[in-house]
Amino acid sequence: MKKDTHPDYHMIKVQMLDGTVYETRSVWGKEGQTMTLDIDPTVHPAWTGGNQRVLDAAGQVSKFNKKFGGLKLAAK
Repeated sequence: MKKDTHPDYHMIKVQMLDGTVYETRSVWGKEGQTMTLDIDPTVHPAWTGGNQRVLDAAGQVSKFNKKFGGLKLAAK
């Protein structure tokens, strides 16, 4: 196996927006550094499920439902 082909995998601290800090292994930064997150899973709508409205400015969802809404799968 070749030497020096793998990145340095070490312990870092990750600080969430609410101030909580946890330790994990990463190739980011140097040993012991703290990564401060701008967006994290505790507040972002992608993980919390907030603001789930479908943007349908051109009415594409309505057109699809009107055209294909009555289709049903055939039972075998």
